[in-house]
Amino acid sequence: MSASAPTPPANRLAHETSPYLLQHAHNPVDWYPWGPEALARAQAEQKPILVSIGYAACHWCHVMERESFENEQVARVMNAYFVCIKVDREERPDVDQIYMDAVQAMGIQGGWPLNVLLTPEAKPFYGGTYFPPGNWVKLLENVAQAYAGEHRAELDGSAERFVQVLQASELEKYGAASDAGGTGVTDEEFKLLAYNLGQSFDRERGGTNRAPKFPMPSIWRFLLRAYHISGSQPLLNQLNLTLREMAWGGIYDQVGGGWARYSVDAEWLVPHFEKMLYDNGQLLSLYSEAFQVTQEPLYREVVYQTVAWVRRELTNPEGGFYSSLDADSEGEEGKFYVWTREELQAILKEEEPLAAAYYQCTGVGNWEHGNNILHRRQSDAAFAEEHMLEPTVLTKLIQGWQKKLLAARTHRVRPGLDDKVLTGWNALMLSGLIKAYQAFGEDEFLTLALHNAEFLQANLRQGSRLYRTWKNGRATINGFSEDYALVIEAYISLYEATFAESWLREAETLMTYVLANFFDPAEQQFFYTDASAEPLIARKKELFDNVIPSSNSVMANNLLRLGRHLENVDYQTLAAAMLSQVQALAAQEPQHLTNWASLYVALLRPGAEVALVGPQAEKLRAQLSRHFLPNELFAGTLTTSTLPLLTGRSGREKTTLYVCRNRTCQLPVHTVPEALAQLTLRDQ
Repeated sequence: MSASAPTPPANRLAHETSPYLLQHAHNPVDWYPWGPEALARAQAEQKPILVSIGYAACHWCHVMERESFENEQVARVMNAYFVCIKVDREERPDVDQIYMDAVQAMGIQGGWPLNVLLTPEAKPFYGGTYFPPGNWVKLLENVAQAYAGEHRAELDGSAERFVQVLQASELEKYGAASDAGGTGVTDEEFKLLAYNLGQSFDRERGGTNRAPKFPMPSIWRFLLRAYHISGSQPLLNQLNLTLREMAWGGIYDQVGGGWARYSVDAEWLVPHFEKMLYDNGQLLSLYSEAFQVTQEPLYREVVYQTVAWVRRELTNPEGGFYSSLDADSEGEEGKFYVWTREELQAILKEEEPLAAAYYQCTGVGNWEHGNNILHRRQSDAAFAEEHMLEPTVLTKLIQGWQKKLLAARTHRVRPGLDDKVLTGWNALMLSGLIKAYQAFGEDEFLTLALHNAEFLQANLRQGSRLYRTWKNGRATINGFSEDYALVIEAYISLYEATFAESWLREAETLMTYVLANFFDPAEQQFFYTDASAEPLIARKKELFDNVIPSSNSVMANNLLRLGRHLENVDYQTLAAAMLSQVQALAAQEPQHLTNWASLYVALLRPGAEVALVGPQAEKLRAQLSRHFLPNELFAGTLTTSTLPLLTGRSGREKTTLYVCRNRTCQLPVHTVPEALAQLTLRDQ
């Protein structure tokens, strides 16, 4: 569409708040948002439904919109034969989950845009991802002819069979519950789990041995925990290899901080340039914890740069975090982030040859059209030695290059911003900021975290319930189990980082609601949707850990942590029972269940409970937090508290630390080194 062309009339999506839906608000397609109006029309007219699912930062979603949904001729076909529904998968992950599962059940590789054809009853009979416009029109015309003619019964029958597949239990489908109620966690099974996970590692460039490469933070956070209890140097080596290669790669924004969603190659070089809040929140947690273990300066560097990027580009004035930055600017993927050698020369002047060597840039470019993706291939120490520079001089040079290039980028057309606030994704960033605060003791990190937590409380809570999304002062869509699980996790961590008891009580309130409205006692897992939510053709449970850990694995970990804080045995028993449902599968296919595997570690080697009481409790907590103690529980008060771990220990004039394990306490101590010495004691 040319810049001078008049804006086409708006469709129903113009009334939505989702940036993705608003991107389609002037398509000639007669789009509906997902809801009763569209579904009722399909039933009344007995028309099949076309549901198209994507998200604002999705490159191929933009391509299909330009080629097909903005095309008047294509739109006429869509409008004539189908009720057309647009879905933002980030707002409605429940709808996306069902129809993604359906497409995969059809034997088709899933992805976005996701385009699925449904009966008027919203039952899927065919689907796919991106279609070129010619193929798309031909498909729609063929389906419309078949559905209006003698093949409707066949398509309806196919849809019924897919619904039966969708309604099947994930636990039964994958045989996950077959060994439930077994002998509990064992060292032998843990060794098998770690060995099987290791078979998927790329031992040259880190990550897993596949392309494209996703960061998958839950895999590497599990590796930290596995190393913590085993002391296995190969596990730590693989972790460091992965974190170093990611931080050196093009997947990491070497100028502005923050990670792209994935790398299209096996070397972490060429990113799919969109930046997602959920990745960056988890990677803050991962790199902060890895710093606690290794004290590696590179990990500190990327944490500080990424927090600065989040504050600069993803934080709204009220304290909420936006969802993502687009891969595209000016209709071109990655244009905002890449550089020609000539551009670098104009900006960096006489320093350009050294900067080009540091960032692996060439005259012909290391990517498309003479462009360079900035990346690194050696440590700063090695580069300084090779170029006969003092390390401190190199550090100042790098900071200068980054400052100049970042300033130059401000004059470019920025990628699109998805400015909706998603509850669960905000909780992931909140957790990441808390981990960063604990690892580095940087007060600004805690300030940003508290501002966000207060935003969630003020704008996305309604009594004991959560909303999913917020924009322009309005919260909409009831929260999903992912939202509750991730907020509860963040609030427990926020309590342990501040000893402000209100956050633990908020977590308890939310957990009570979840148990009453999401839990399925038959399978001892949580449904993805609230019992009062809109009924869909299937009520799913989220079992497998993916780019975001599954809501069930997060909830099981929450039950264990919250149960220990509150001395609620039922919570702790339920956590173990949930793990038992997937335990055998986790040992055999751990790459898909690594957050469950972290729960396995927590049950295999239960950490101590550490109570800090007295006027210096916060100061000593900050000192303890610098250490990687993933399974330990921290509670504290400056004065008094009714929390079980603090009862009878309040009101001390001299700050005292109590280290207890397996219902047995060590002698009270008064310094962090003494407490750490007690924490190193392991049960035989």
